[in-house]
Amino acid sequence: MPSRSAQADPDTAVGTPPRKVLTTRLLYFFILGDVLGAGVYVLIGEVAAKSGGAVWVPLTVALLLALLTAASYAELATKYPRAGGASYYATRAYGPAVGFFTGFCMLAAGTVSVAALARGFAGDYLTTIVKLPVVLVAVVFLALLALLNARGIRESTRANTVATLVETGGLLLVIVLGAWIVLRGDGDIGRLTQLGTDSASPVAAVLAGAVLAYYSFVGFETSVNVAEETLDPGRSYPRALFGALVTAGVVYAAVGAAASAAVPTGTLAASDGPLLEVVHAAGAVPPRLFAFIALVAVANGALLTGIMSSRLAYGMAREGLLPAFLTRVLPARRTPWAAIAATTAVSALLAVTGEIDVLAGTLVLLLLAVFLIVNTAVLVLRRDRSAAPATTHFQAPTVVPVLGALSCVVLATQIEGTVWIRGGVLMGVGVALGLLVLWRRRRGAALPDGPPRPEGDH
Repeated sequence: MPSRSAQADPDTAVGTPPRKVLTTRLLYFFILGDVLGAGVYVLIGEVAAKSGGAVWVPLTVALLLALLTAASYAELATKYPRAGGASYYATRAYGPAVGFFTGFCMLAAGTVSVAALARGFAGDYLTTIVKLPVVLVAVVFLALLALLNARGIRESTRANTVATLVETGGLLLVIVLGAWIVLRGDGDIGRLTQLGTDSASPVAAVLAGAVLAYYSFVGFETSVNVAEETLDPGRSYPRALFGALVTAGVVYAAVGAAASAAVPTGTLAASDGPLLEVVHAAGAVPPRLFAFIALVAVANGALLTGIMSSRLAYGMAREGLLPAFLTRVLPARRTPWAAIAATTAVSALLAVTGEIDVLAGTLVLLLLAVFLIVNTAVLVLRRDRSAAPATTHFQAPTVVPVLGALSCVVLATQIEGTVWIRGGVLMGVGVALGLLVLWRRRRGAALPDGPPRPEGDH
C-alpha cells in the first residue's frame, strides 16, 4: 500500500527504492515457486469429482484462463513497476474505494487459502502417519505457523526454500509412479478421455472443474510486488511470468494425467490426499514418506500465504484502512504480531466451519473479483499518459483483457450457492469498509503515522 506521503502523487518515491537485483531467471523461479505449490496436492480429487477422469482438461482450461489475466498483470506491472499490486492499479484506475475493496479481497483470499490448506494438512496425508481429529489438527497447525511467522521473515523464507524443492520433487515422483503403473499394465489410460459425471454434461463438468483447478494457478498475482526489484521489468517480467505459468501448467497436467490413469476416478474423488493414492497403487514408495512430502508442501503453501496476509493486514492498518491495533509489532523481532494473530484467528474460524472444496471455491470467487477489476483497469489506464510509454512496457492485445474479464464472469457463474454466501459476506464487508474509506477521504481525515515497519515489510 502506498504511504501517506505518496497519496497525492502515486509515482513519488518514498524513502530508498528497492535494489534492482532480479534477473529473468531469478524472477522465473520466484514466480514458479509461488504457483507450483500445495493446491494440486489437495484438489486433484475434488477436480476429478467435478469433471471425471480427464482431470488434465480442466487443469489446462484453468491455465489458459489464468494466462489471460496474467497478460493484464504483465502490462500493469511493467507500466507501473512498483509494489502495491492489484490494489495500486485499482486505485489509479477507479479511486481509493475500489482500491481498498481490491486489497481487502486479496487479504480475505489469503486467510481463506490458509484455512483450506490447514484442512488439507489435517486430512488423509496426516492420517497416513497418525490419526488425529481434523479440527484439532487444523487449529494447532495454524497456531504453529503463526509462531514461525512471528519469529521472523528470514527464518520463514529459509524454510520456504527447502520446502519448495521437496514439494516439486513430490510432484515429479507422482508423474514417474503414474507412468510406471500404466507401463506395468495396472493403469487405465482410457480414463483420460472420460469427461462429465452422472449429474453434469462434459462442458459443465469442465467449467466446474476449472473453477477448482484455478486455485492451483493463483499465486502469480503476488509477483507484481517484486517488479520494482527486477533489472529490466519491461523485458524480464512477461517472459518470467508466462514461462513460469506454462511450466506449472505442464507439470499439473502431467500430474493430473498420471493420477487419473493410475487410480480409479471414484478413489481420487473420495480422498483428501489424492496423490497418496498413486503411491499406494505403485507400491514402490513408502506411503508415509510421500505423506511427509505432501505435508511439507501444504505447510509451505500455508506459511507463504500467511506471511502475505499478515503483512497486507499490517500495511492496510498502517495506512488507516484497518484498525490501528494491527500495526503492533514485537519489540525484538519487529514482526507484526497483532496482524499475524488476527489473520490466523480468521483462518482458524474458516477452517473449523468449512470443507476444502467450499474454502477453495471461496478463494477463487474473491480472486475472480480482483482479476475482473485488474482486467478492466488495464483498459482504463491506457489513457494514463503519465506512466511509462507503451514502447517501454509490455502491452497485451486489447482483446486479451476483454476475454480475461469475461472469463472471470464465466467462472463466477459456475461457483456454487454455498460458496457465494460465504464469499458474498466477505465481499460485502469489503464494500462497506471501502465506502467508509471513501467517506473519510472526502472529509479530509488525516491518516495516522504508523510505527516502524516490521522485518521484511519492504
